[in-house]
Amino acid sequence: METKMEGGTGGSNARTPEDVFRDFRGRRAGIVKALTTDVEKFYQKCDPEKENLCLHGLPNETWEVNLPVEEVPPELPEPALGINFARDGMGEKDWLSLVAVHSDAWLLAVAFYFGARFGFDKESRNQLFQMINSLPTIYEVVTGITKKQSKEKTPSSNGKSNKSSSKSLRPSESHAKASKMAPPMEEHSEGEDEDEEDHGNTLCGACGDNYANDEFWICCDICEKWFHGKCVKITPARAEHIKQYKCPACTTKRVRT
Repeated sequence: METKMEGGTGGSNARTPEDVFRDFRGRRAGIVKALTTDVEKFYQKCDPEKENLCLHGLPNETWEVNLPVEEVPPELPEPALGINFARDGMGEKDWLSLVAVHSDAWLLAVAFYFGARFGFDKESRNQLFQMINSLPTIYEVVTGITKKQSKEKTPSSNGKSNKSSSKSLRPSESHAKASKMAPPMEEHSEGEDEDEEDHGNTLCGACGDNYANDEFWICCDICEKWFHGKCVKITPARAEHIKQYKCPACTTKRVRT
């Protein structure tokens, strides 16, 4: 199991908040993948018939489901135990949200554990927290809370939400394709700044990062979440031939049903 940050502590190998944040971001990306694009694989690994299992995010942006470590105390704070036991006792969405909440808590624990080990002072701890807080939580990514809030706060010029405006483009197939290509944008008006701010709050359903104008995005027609094309392996050329796009999570849910 990969747990250590490369390098030692103290002396010439002293670590910075940026180093710990890179470790945090890698582990976070791995867990986000487990709960979104890799959700079917994650679901299967969390067999309730097995012993206590934990979800670990690794610094290289991968994840693994494993038994807890045997050493006491452990080298790093341990994730929540027994996530597999609740899998079949509650709705899948609720279960994933619960795992997400505990994963957020674990990531903070690991980051500030490293901060303590590396002797961060008050200023360094605050810098680390500010960098962490610039990213949406895993819970927000899994549930889409941030996206929903941004839509509620920024109405379009005709009084309808951005979601409604996007759907109004669908009468023709060409318009449907256009609405899949990038998060919905309103026409320029007095509220242009608010629209741009709303765009900045649009999150990729796979990696959880914000919308960027220079990146290709596509919208799932089932759950209506937006994804970086690179995260779901969809190119602009391929999107032109997709009449109804289903993200990996929605595709696997339908297969399991």
